[in-house]
Amino acid sequence: MRALVRFNNLAASAVRALVVAAVLVMLVVLAGQILLRYVFNFALTWSEELSIALLTWAVLLSVALGVKECFHVRLSLLIRRLPAAARLRAEQVIHFATAGVGVFLSCSGWRYFADTRGSVSAAMGYPNELVHIAALTCGLLITLFALEAALEGRVPPDEGQG
Repeated sequence: MRALVRFNNLAASAVRALVVAAVLVMLVVLAGQILLRYVFNFALTWSEELSIALLTWAVLLSVALGVKECFHVRLSLLIRRLPAAARLRAEQVIHFATAGVGVFLSCSGWRYFADTRGSVSAAMGYPNELVHIAALTCGLLITLFALEAALEGRVPPDEGQG
């Protein structure tokens, strides 16, 4: 269990850094595109394509990070009223179900990756697999992060009164 926690903490730190880097690069590219287009009347042919690829990675990695850090949207009106032991079991069921969603996303992401192998992006010519592997990666991370939470018996903190 400690190995899983250690690996997940390392992965979460890497994901945080990658999301920040992707968003920063995306902002610089889009700001540059706007500046070049409207000030110098010169348009980059690849800026939107790169930005969409970076946005895909940033969103999917952030989804996985939300599972690790419990900042995803959840409805807890009923579950937070349960006795502590029942709430723990209910949260574990939710974490295992979340891991199941991660496995499904991984399998679907792998099939999509395999089905589109060999295609390249229109403007930049990079292999589309670089974007399509994001779903597989997100699914694997969700699975690992949710399993950690279930095995630890993690109960997310309440966000408010009700």
